[in-house]
Amino acid sequence: MQNLSDVLASSSTPEKLKAVLTVTTETCIAISDALKQGSLAGILGMAGNENVQGEEQKKLDVISNDMLKDALFACPAVRAIASEEEDYIVPANTDGEYFIAFDPLDGSSNIDINAMVGTIFSIYHQTGNSPAVEADFLIPGKEQVAAGYVLYGPSTMLVLTTGNGVNMFTYDPTKQIFTLTNENIQVPEETQEFAINMSNQRFWSDSIQSYINELIKGKDGSRDKDFNMRWVAAMVGDVHRILCRGGIFLYPWDNKDPAKPGKLRLMYEANPMAMLLEQAGGKAHTHTQRILDIQPEAIHQRVAVVLGAANEVDKCLSY
Repeated sequence: MQNLSDVLASSSTPEKLKAVLTVTTETCIAISDALKQGSLAGILGMAGNENVQGEEQKKLDVISNDMLKDALFACPAVRAIASEEEDYIVPANTDGEYFIAFDPLDGSSNIDINAMVGTIFSIYHQTGNSPAVEADFLIPGKEQVAAGYVLYGPSTMLVLTTGNGVNMFTYDPTKQIFTLTNENIQVPEETQEFAINMSNQRFWSDSIQSYINELIKGKDGSRDKDFNMRWVAAMVGDVHRILCRGGIFLYPWDNKDPAKPGKLRLMYEANPMAMLLEQAGGKAHTHTQRILDIQPEAIHQRVAVVLGAANEVDKCLSY
C-alpha cells in the first residue's frame, strides 16, 4: 500500500510544497499522540485566556497551535503562517514560497469529553522579497494549491487534495506513517442526511427555516423522503462524514450577533473544506456565492457555509 510520501512523490507536487505538507502532517501526528495522553499529560481543560475571536482557549488549542507554528516556522519553504489562535499573521522565511493558514484544533469544545476533533489547513503559493504582511495573505480560496485536515478519532486520518482529487490516508502507528486507504473520493450527488446546529434556529433567515422544516417533515412534506440529522459539533467531523457517505452541512447566516453574521472562518475553515468538497464533486457556498470566489477582507473573516452533496446544496440555495 502507498504511503503519503509515495503518493506525493508520484504526483506533480512541487518539492517545496511536499516539504510543507510533510512538516504539517508530521506535526499532526505529534498532536494526535498528545491527544491520546489526555488527562495523563495534564493537557485538558481551559488555558485561561481568549483568542482573537473572543473564544476561550483550551490548553490543547494553545499546545497544538504552538507545535504547528514552531514546526512550520522552521520549514524554509514557509513564507508566513496564519492561525485561528494568532491575532496576526506570523512572517516566517522571506524567501519562502508558501503561505499556510490553519485551525490547529477544530472542535476543541469536544476535547474534555473525548469526542472528535481535528486540524484543518490551507496552503497558497506566494513569493516576495520582503516579510509578508496580512494584505499578502488575502487570497481567494480558488488560488489554494493544497488543502486538507487531520481527523483525530478512533483512528487518525489525513484527508488531502493538491488539486487533483481527494485522497484519504490512515495513520499506521506501527510504522508511524500515513497510508493511503481511500483514493479519489467522490461525494454522492443525492443525500438523506443533514448537519446543522438546531439551537440557532430562531436566528436563521425565513428561507433557511423553510428549507430545514421541509427536511424535518421528510415524506410528509414536499421532499418525498425522510432525512436524518447528524451534528458532531466539529466541522472537521461533519465534513469527514460527508466525504465518506454524503450529506449536507450548514452553518448559515443568522442574526444572533450582527457583528458575526457568519460563524466559520473563511481562510482556515471554509476555504480548505470548500476545496476538498469541490475536488470530490460536491459544492460549497455561502448564502450568496461560491466560497472559493470570495475575496478575503481580513485574515479572521467569518462567512456563512452551505456545503456537501451537489444536488442538495443547489436545493438549499433555491430557497
